[in-house]
Amino acid sequence: MLVGKFERALTGEGAGRAACLALRRVICHYYRHQGRQMAWRETNDPYRIFVSEVMLQQTGVERVRQKYAEFIEKFPDFPALSAAEQRDVLAAWQGLGYNRRALAIHRSAQIVMETFGGALPRTVENLESLPGIGQATASSIAAFTFNDPTVFIETNVRRVFIHFFFRGREGVADAEILPLVAETLDPEHPREFYWGVMDYGTMLKKRYPNPNRRSASYARQSRFEGSDRQVRGRVLKVLLSEGPMNTADLLAGLEVDDREKGEIILQKMVAEGFVAEESGKYRLR
Repeated sequence: MLVGKFERALTGEGAGRAACLALRRVICHYYRHQGRQMAWRETNDPYRIFVSEVMLQQTGVERVRQKYAEFIEKFPDFPALSAAEQRDVLAAWQGLGYNRRALAIHRSAQIVMETFGGALPRTVENLESLPGIGQATASSIAAFTFNDPTVFIETNVRRVFIHFFFRGREGVADAEILPLVAETLDPEHPREFYWGVMDYGTMLKKRYPNPNRRSASYARQSRFEGSDRQVRGRVLKVLLSEGPMNTADLLAGLEVDDREKGEIILQKMVAEGFVAEESGKYRLR
């Protein structure tokens, strides 16, 4: 019924604002009745929400659920994470992928302690100053942590707005979506509004061909099997379990046939701060 009201709101004078308000009702109704329960939605602790937002970058909810609980148990606050050894943070991160985020969240905790007195900064600008935090993630952290009515786009936001406002359109630009998000956002309850959008977007993905394929920014994810990303993950896993290793033994353990490719990856990981090379052996920093 509410979706039908949205369809009717698309026509007539003032259609844009009416449709946005109608969509707000659809989202809020959906969240009240079918919103998902997640540990990071049941806390106001800025640290815990920050951890969840970093984990949820490029990683699905179900994979995050278990790792989140384990990570919080091991590193319960900014002081604990800041003081941790990098190898321990990487070990706790295993299974989430995109391990650069582990380095970023570790360094972010140190910056929070050193620069912001142990308190997560409140402004989007200051949040963006933390490693690995772009404008969209900074805005989402501000919304979920401080209930600020920030306007941002992520994959589920994009999916919902393309589905409702751009049916039959290809190449939809984020610049077209942002004003609609701003108009639809519930300024009194931005946290719950965005949770509802996330959950509604997840439902849409299961029921319809993914609307995000019609986004101008859509790109298929490259295959993981045989990718540099897979090799990098193996490097960390082997070094975590076996300790320092020379190049030949490490590459053999990685099952990398192309030695040159393997060595290039190792040198990149040295430059990025994942591993160190000493006396012909590689070890985690």
